[in-house]
Parts: sequence; structure tokens; C-alpha cells
Amino acid sequence: MRRIDLALTVARSHLGEFYSWGGDDPSGFDCSGFVVEVLKSVGLLDREREVDFTAEGLWQKYMAYKTLDPTPGCLAFRQSGSRMVHIELVIEKIGQATFTIGASGGTSKTRTKNDAIRDNAFIKIRPATGFTVFTNPFWSISET
Repeated sequence: MRRIDLALTVARSHLGEFYSWGGDDPSGFDCSGFVVEVLKSVGLLDREREVDFTAEGLWQKYMAYKTLDPTPGCLAFRQSGSRMVHIELVIEKIGQATFTIGASGGTSKTRTKNDAIRDNAFIKIRPATGFTVFTNPFWSISET
């Protein structure tokens, strides 16, 4: 199985898990924690070497692989001013429609399962609206 296919499988396996601000494991993910978990699962990130796992940090790492045609496996970034503030993973493209999977709906006050339920904050698939920049982290490796 190619790494990109494995990453998409791992991402889908987390559907419905709860959002938790600062979370980076299945007990609760925030947006970048979820993407980091997926990228780590296929060997694209090394927790021992990498330092900045925020949306901005992942943008800095993968900005050289920017694309105007996002395909499954690409990272989708939402920008505020000059900084990337939210990240999700492109999961599917159907015709001209692009869909992402990500931990969304929460805020810095979403820390528990009850908070996530209140905020409708969990890992979900939705149309890729509001994302302004896309990168393909899989271009940084060669699949053999």
C-alpha cells in the first residue's frame, strides 16, 4: 500500500473522535494534532526531530510543495493575516468538489468530551471551503 493511501485510511479511522484544544491523540485532537498523527503514522514526521506542530509550523515545513490543484493527501490551510491558523487533510475529490477531513468546531475552551459535544467539535469530513493554500507533503518523499 502506498503511504498516501495508508494516510487516508488512518485519517478516516478517526472520524467522529472528539476535538480537544491542544490534543494530539485519540482521546482528543485539535486540528494540527490530528494532521500530525496522520503524517507520523506514515513516516512523514518525526516527533523527536520536529519542533513546531502548529498549522503555521506545518505550513513552513511543507510550503515548498504548494499546489493549486489539491488532491487527496494534500494539506489544506486556512489563513488569518500572514499566519496559517487551521489545517485539515484533503480526503477526496469528486468532480470539481474537494473535501477535507479534520478536527474542527472547537476553540481554546473546548477541552473535554462534554465541551466537544456542546461545540459540535469532532473529526469530520466536509467541503473544503475557506481554505486558501494547499500543499502536498507526499511530494517530499519518493515512493518506491
